[in-house]
Amino acid sequence: MNLLPPRLRGMTAGRCALALAVASSLALSACGSGDGGGSGSEAGSLTETDYYDSAPQNTQLPKVLDECGDQVGVKIVHQEVPRAQFMPKLLQQASSRSLPDLALVDNPDLQQLAATGGLVPLSQAGLSTGVLYPSIVAAGRYQGETYGIAPGVNGLALFYNKDMFASAGLTPPTTWDQLTADAKKLTQGKRYGMAFSAVGTEEGSFQFEPFFWTAGASLKNLNSPQAVQALTLWKTLVDQGSASKSVVTWTQTDINDQFAAGNVAMMINGPWQLPKLNAKKDLHFGIAPIPVPSSSAKPVTPLGGEVWTVGHSDRARERKAVAVVKCLLDPEHSLEWSKAAGYIPSDRAAAARLAASDPQLAAFVTEVGTAQARTAELGTGYPKVSEALWTALQACLVGGKTPQAALAEAQSKTTKS
Repeated sequence: MNLLPPRLRGMTAGRCALALAVASSLALSACGSGDGGGSGSEAGSLTETDYYDSAPQNTQLPKVLDECGDQVGVKIVHQEVPRAQFMPKLLQQASSRSLPDLALVDNPDLQQLAATGGLVPLSQAGLSTGVLYPSIVAAGRYQGETYGIAPGVNGLALFYNKDMFASAGLTPPTTWDQLTADAKKLTQGKRYGMAFSAVGTEEGSFQFEPFFWTAGASLKNLNSPQAVQALTLWKTLVDQGSASKSVVTWTQTDINDQFAAGNVAMMINGPWQLPKLNAKKDLHFGIAPIPVPSSSAKPVTPLGGEVWTVGHSDRARERKAVAVVKCLLDPEHSLEWSKAAGYIPSDRAAAARLAASDPQLAAFVTEVGTAQARTAELGTGYPKVSEALWTALQACLVGGKTPQAALAEAQSKTTKS
């Protein structure tokens, strides 16, 4: 959740934005009367919709989209819809079979949109996914069919201040015990050793899921011993003063600001924060995989970012839209797109090239292989469970409930009709 998501400001959540590819020719506004669907667009063009809300600093994003449009022989007509209106608008369009030819959808929303029957099954349309990470392909599936594919994804890792670690004689922690001990040692004065976002939105769930899943917990059973173990870790960090109680109000942007200002020594965050951090020349930081319960475990992080979908229209338009998606997924365009957006390419070979050329992204590439789609377990039931989970985080960290009680209440909410 760019849960900026939860990109999540991704969640899907400072998301990189897709610039207006043909802004000068736009006839539709985000709240205009046009339906945005393929049936109403001019010949030789395809409509494209996303919720990115500002022009990217890196002009590669619109360049890649235009390149693929040119390769297919179509003009891409862009429409931007505010994030809060995006899914309601798409669902309304789906009900009238007027979805845009191409839409860039936050991956947890994919299954809800696919359930309307308004999307083209990409697997049946000849789109091959054999060279992509299986975890990323899974994020775009609904009832056994692929309806969305991400050219790249984002995730979460551990950012740490190199100067603070050197002064304390520490190396990046790899286990929860080391994380707890290091966070306590690094907490001095007004500086906290650790920061994460436990805000009451999908962003909070997104941040907690690496610990939740790596412990072996399942979203089908929020109060399992493994889930309690994960929440106990976070509560311990807050209770011992190694993490601020303000984590329940801090977004991922907020904790990045705290880290950049030197107010925290470690944080959980995503690659979309790198441009701001790298611009601060006196900040020396490293990035490592998220610590795990024991040395034998592997981090299981949630996949953030968006998937491309193709709306039903006439066969000719559908074929052209699928061809554009294929172009966006090829290694060169996937790498180009990902570099601009701060993502990891879905193509495994392209991801390996990115890790070799940019050490800051190596930890994220390492984690993609064991990452998990947020909807993998629950499908369209994910949003309800996620809300119960982020509510439990807040109830435990500042609301006075034990991890067991907070998660038991969360589980009871998910079973109510």
